[in-house]
Amino acid sequence: MQTKEIKTIIDNLKNLGNPEKTDHLKRFFKTGKGHYAEGDIFWGITVPAVRNVARHNKDLDLKHLEKLLTHEIHEVRLCALLIMVLKSKNEPQKIYSIYLNNISFVNNWDLVDLSAPTIIGNFLINTDTSILYTLAKSPSLWEKRVAIVATFAFIKQGAHADTLKIATILMHDKHDLIHKAVGWMLREVGKRCSTTILENFLEIHATTMPRTMLRYAIEHMPPEKRQYFMQAKYQK
Repeated sequence: MQTKEIKTIIDNLKNLGNPEKTDHLKRFFKTGKGHYAEGDIFWGITVPAVRNVARHNKDLDLKHLEKLLTHEIHEVRLCALLIMVLKSKNEPQKIYSIYLNNISFVNNWDLVDLSAPTIIGNFLINTDTSILYTLAKSPSLWEKRVAIVATFAFIKQGAHADTLKIATILMHDKHDLIHKAVGWMLREVGKRCSTTILENFLEIHATTMPRTMLRYAIEHMPPEKRQYFMQAKYQK
């Protein structure tokens, strides 16, 4: 049963929906049969509009968050996660627990990318990170993406060890969305931690990592470095 607070948020979001955007979002987020987000439902709301609703409801009681996070509509789940990001600064342990207890509803790449670094990553800074290795070995595409993207929080602090270890675990994953996420985090290691660390990692793995992962990882390198690693890939 919906409370008044939850109903108001959902009604506000629904009123922001744009049917003309819905079909585009369904294609963009791969909701068709057999695709990674099969059956997901969109109202056609822009992310800035969802953020605005989240900001206006940042004081929502924690007991209501799970109702939003488990909703069938994509943008409602996004709103819940954005509220959780805002609340995590003051209630990190509780938000972290709600997230993990409902992680099956964090089930598309935008939901992961906008929430995992803050809610999971920030909470795990300077503490036990074993949960990330459990998630990295999960059969769930989204749990694996949470594992690697959450390490963005560590990278921003200049720490790279967990990112490289999890990247190695996910190195030969079959899904393109994992290739992109791992490559993205490797690129950030090079950008924010050390280009030498990234280059040393690629010297070992460039010949066998998926092409998309490598291209993402070397995106910010000088042209001659990019050429060097791409040639290494194809001269194996």
